[in-house]
Amino acid sequence: MASNTSKTARASVRAGQAGQGGALSVLGEFKYLIPLNGGKHAYVRNLTNGKTVHLRTDSDAFVEEVRQLAAAGHAAKIRAEITGLATAYPGDGWDSAEKRLVDAGVFTA
Repeated sequence: MASNTSKTARASVRAGQAGQGGALSVLGEFKYLIPLNGGKHAYVRNLTNGKTVHLRTDSDAFVEEVRQLAAAGHAAKIRAEITGLATAYPGDGWDSAEKRLVDAGVFTA
């Protein structure tokens, strides 16, 4: 049966589901954000529910997904990841995405 999802999306979902079934076992570095389309979109990998969602980085849904991860105790790691993306891809708008998240109070305890 043919699938409408891309090879990258399927691989990302499989990677997100790998930790299901009790204890989470992750070898190496786990990335929460997979940048797409010059920073306009991103896959957000959620450890808490095992799902990977494709969102616009300027959407309210992106803010809420990151807020859910931050509330689960991943705020410092996600903020460091966004800062790294802003440094690696200065023209992709990750600095403004971080500002939106900060203004929305996502990273405050």
